[in-house]
Amino acid sequence: MRRILGCLGSFTLVSAKIYFSETFDDNWESRWVKSTWKDSEGTQGKWSLAAGKFSKDAKEDQGIQTAEDSKFFGISAAFDSFSNAGKELIVQYQAKYEKDVECGGGYLKIGPTMDDQTKFGDPTTYNIMFGPDKCGYTKRTHLIFTYKGKNVLKKSDLDYKQEGEGTSHLYRMILKPDNTVRVEIDEEKIYEGSLKEDWEVLKPKQIDDPEDKKPSDWVEDSMMDDPEDKKPDDWVTEKRIVDSAAKKPDDWDDEEDGEWEPPMIDNPEFKGEWSVKRISNPAYKGFWEAKKIDNPEYEDDNNVYKFDDFGFIGFDLWQVKGGSIFDNVIVCDDKAEADTFAAKWKSLSEHEKAEKKKEDESKKEEEKKKEDESDDDDDDDDAEDKKESEDM
Repeated sequence: MRRILGCLGSFTLVSAKIYFSETFDDNWESRWVKSTWKDSEGTQGKWSLAAGKFSKDAKEDQGIQTAEDSKFFGISAAFDSFSNAGKELIVQYQAKYEKDVECGGGYLKIGPTMDDQTKFGDPTTYNIMFGPDKCGYTKRTHLIFTYKGKNVLKKSDLDYKQEGEGTSHLYRMILKPDNTVRVEIDEEKIYEGSLKEDWEVLKPKQIDDPEDKKPSDWVEDSMMDDPEDKKPDDWVTEKRIVDSAAKKPDDWDDEEDGEWEPPMIDNPEFKGEWSVKRISNPAYKGFWEAKKIDNPEYEDDNNVYKFDDFGFIGFDLWQVKGGSIFDNVIVCDDKAEADTFAAKWKSLSEHEKAEKKKEDESKKEEEKKKEDESDDDDDDDDAEDKKESEDM
């Protein structure tokens, strides 16, 4: 038995596969193709190599950076085509917003082999889109799957972590053969669930019966006016009345002053607007819903997770504010390989947070110093004003 287990362990180790990985060294441009999709419009943004603020090692921490504002950014890398049939697919990468994008994305796309990578852009077919996206108050982490030619968004949004603090975040998506998905940001699980249930990839199992119609006497109003409730005869609804005690002034001249009219005053007998009392409707039957029947168009599919061809990975983005850095991209089927890249992020993240803390503390000290100097100036001004007053 021990020998069999050992063999199985060896098989698992050998079968682990890295389909693509990138840490962006000085030769990165030999492996990535920049899109010219928006060149003719003059809105195609430039990419550069940068480590960014708070870097630990200027060489090791290099990634590709969106180098302009208010541009489209497109870039992709190709790899040998593969299918994720029967195995886990792990897609992981690092993203850091050097400044708040205001409106724009930081997601990647992974999809079937492209004929011409220079045309990579929004119309390009992809299998999965994954990563942060923001525009104004709308903030989420996208996870979109393509199914039968349709891009399907998750029914509810995933958490957004890029809050403009200028440190790196780690995004990991695991797609499994049991049609479940797990999403982690900064090594913390933010979602795990069913692709069939949380994305509308399949038609609903049941639908409203088109033959079932609401009866004409169906009452949906739970409350009704009380037919016994009548407005009292002495109910006063006039809010203002003529002041009967007012008298026309003796010196009033109708020819010069116009026709005199007595002033209006609040009516002391005013009781407010009258409304009929509401009571429970005895005929109320509740909210009507059509009877459910099995959907004749429903078709189950235990392979919604499966894609026959993965051949490229890329970033296709619009950003109002550029400066975003992407690094340590890996596509594999083995968590241990992804964890190796995650360790790079963790080391950098700890350093970035420490450096940011120093910067924040320094800013606070500088602000306090300015406030103190301002207070001292105010005190000097007060003392000088007092002295001048005494001299006078």
